[in-house]
Amino acid sequence: MKNFVRVVTASSAALLVAACGGTRARTTTPAPSAQAISTTAGLVQAMHDRYAGKWYHSATFVQRNTRYLPTGAADTSTWLEALRVPGALRIDVEPVAQRNGILFARDSQFIINSGQLTRAIPSIHPLMVLGFDVYADSPDRTLGRITKLGFDTSKLHEDTWQGRPVYVVGAAAGDTHTRQFWVDRQRLVFVRLLQPDHDTTKTSEIRFNDYRTLGSGWIAPEVVFLVDGRPNFIERYENFTVDPVLPDAMFDPRAWNAVPSWHAGH
Repeated sequence: MKNFVRVVTASSAALLVAACGGTRARTTTPAPSAQAISTTAGLVQAMHDRYAGKWYHSATFVQRNTRYLPTGAADTSTWLEALRVPGALRIDVEPVAQRNGILFARDSQFIINSGQLTRAIPSIHPLMVLGFDVYADSPDRTLGRITKLGFDTSKLHEDTWQGRPVYVVGAAAGDTHTRQFWVDRQRLVFVRLLQPDHDTTKTSEIRFNDYRTLGSGWIAPEVVFLVDGRPNFIERYENFTVDPVLPDAMFDPRAWNAVPSWHAGH
């Protein structure tokens, strides 16, 4: 559990994307917006408008993790995740009988040990904002949260990532160290985040890989965390369910023991 908390806190992420077993990617992609995007506000508005009312509202899935240790060995773990868009993510750590986990809700992070809330801190989850909430929250709210997260919204340029055109917010062209996020230009989905690592001479990176369609939205089957280009944590997803009914109490840290993981009945 100690390692679990350190990974989540250091990376500001524990989820967020998911692969749906048996879901196949479409052979076509949505056409780019007819109007050129030249500002961060325009990009956020376009992301919101493309999928408003279409993006899924909730999801559950199993997350398989691989953490690479300094010795070169690999440590694995399994998390059971329940997501509500916008703004809530519950992670139950296997084995669930130990009742350990973490909850992101109300722009806060709650750490649960043995079913008891042991820590609560303010925390805006950048991957939730950029990967999911942007399609449900108002553009003004998203812009405000992006600013609070430390991205320079006055800077936007175009680049290419994994053979696809992208928008880059937060840094000038050629700068891949300053805090910034990348958005696929055609699909209007988040694909990459770069920022200084704890050792500021190094660059921390998060990638949302191998997007595929899910309903009228998108999902990525893999999230990779890297430092100076070397992976140190990889998340892979399975058993993805779209728009399940999730009780409000599931996202209440005080009700952790009263509401079992969604996986308990499967």
